[in-house]
Amino acid sequence: MTEYTNDYLLNLKVKIFQPVDGYRASTDAVLLSSLPHNIKNGDKILDVGSGTGAISLCLAHRLHHHNVQINGLEIQPQLAELSNLSSKANGFANFLSYFNADISKCNIPVKPCSFQHVITNPPYSAADMKSPNKSKSLAHNFEQLYLESWIKFCLKMLTPFGYFYTINRAEALPEIMHALHHRAGEIQIIPVYSKEEQNAKRVIVCARKDSKAPSIIHPGFIVHNPDGSYTSQAEKILREGQDFITATN
Repeated sequence: MTEYTNDYLLNLKVKIFQPVDGYRASTDAVLLSSLPHNIKNGDKILDVGSGTGAISLCLAHRLHHHNVQINGLEIQPQLAELSNLSSKANGFANFLSYFNADISKCNIPVKPCSFQHVITNPPYSAADMKSPNKSKSLAHNFEQLYLESWIKFCLKMLTPFGYFYTINRAEALPEIMHALHHRAGEIQIIPVYSKEEQNAKRVIVCARKDSKAPSIIHPGFIVHNPDGSYTSQAEKILREGQDFITATN
C-alpha cells in the first residue's frame, strides 16, 4: 500500500486519502465537482482520470441523497486503490467506486454510451517539463493520449444528449472546442480568474453530446479577493459544497 495522508475537502465534510509523495488534489477538482446540477433519478456519472478521487468524492457528498451511480477511471493503480478507501471511509462505497484503467486501451471496465454525465480534470500539457515524481508526471503531462483524444473518449462514454464537464488551462480552449465540434453543442464557457483584473488562467467548459444549440460565454468566475481570501461564490463551492449555479446566482 502506498504511504498516504488523511486529508479533508469541503471544510472537513469529505475525507480523502492522498499519497505522501505523489499527485494530490487541487481546488480545480472541487470547483469542477460543482458543475453537474441537472441530476435525475438513476443517472450514472463517470469521472475520467479520477486521480485521488477528489471530484467524485465531492460529487458523492453533494448527491448522496440521490439515486446515482458514480465511477472513476484512473491509470495509476495506487491512486485508484486509495480512492476506493476514501469512498468507503465516507460511506459512499455502495454507489461510488473506482477502476484502475488506461483509457488509451480497449479493456475499459465500463460500457460506452452508458453515462448521463462525464466529468474530467485531464492532464494539462504534453510539453511542460515533467516532474521527477512519476505519479505527478502522469497526472500533469499527457503521455498515452492527448487532449483531443481524451475528450473524444469522454464523449464516447456519454449517452445521447449526455453532459460533459471539464476544466483546463485557458490556452487549451481552441483544442477543446475543436474536439467538441460537430460532436456536442450547448457549450458553456466560463473563464476562471484567480483575482479580479487578472487574465483568466483556467477555463471551465460544459457541453451536451449531440446537441446543436449555440455556445455561450458566461461572466468569469473569480476565486480570490484582493487579500487572498476566497470570494463569497468560491467559498460557497469550495467550503460549503454548493453546486455552481446555486453558488453563483
